[in-house]
Amino acid sequence: MNLREHIRPIPDFPTPGILFYDISPLLAHPGAWQATVERLSDIVREHKPDVLAGIESRGFLVAAPLALKLNLGFVMVRKKGKLPGATIPYTYDLEYGSDTIEIQSDAVARGQRVFLLDDLLATGGTMNAAAKLLGSAGAVVTGAACIIELTFLKGRENLDIPIDTLLAYDS
Repeated sequence: MNLREHIRPIPDFPTPGILFYDISPLLAHPGAWQATVERLSDIVREHKPDVLAGIESRGFLVAAPLALKLNLGFVMVRKKGKLPGATIPYTYDLEYGSDTIEIQSDAVARGQRVFLLDDLLATGGTMNAAAKLLGSAGAVVTGAACIIELTFLKGRENLDIPIDTLLAYDS
């Protein structure tokens, strides 16, 4: 199945000059979504993780069904202030300013093998921050995967972990 046929390009979203790659048609098509989950599960299995971590919010859509399929736990990497209880924060720099992501303090155990998932790899900033956050909590981040990679933004160059993607876009 050609997954690219189920990605909808939307020009000028969220701001003029940006071409947004919408995965909604992929999620809405049972065959395309099943093929996506199957292909990602093959990638994840190679890394032998104990738990999957999804990055807010579309990463949850990717990681949760994979965790269920592979009989693994699922951890949410969320924006600051979205998780109840004690959390571990990680603040990272953006082009203009900074942002903070968090996990619950008991989300991962020391030495636990974690694999990161998101829908899209752009600059790699959030993926890198999530890997560092999980590492600071004692986890071993074995790699990451996304459905889409915007190769022209060179995000994989900003990562210290292996990354696999299903589709690459050059613009």
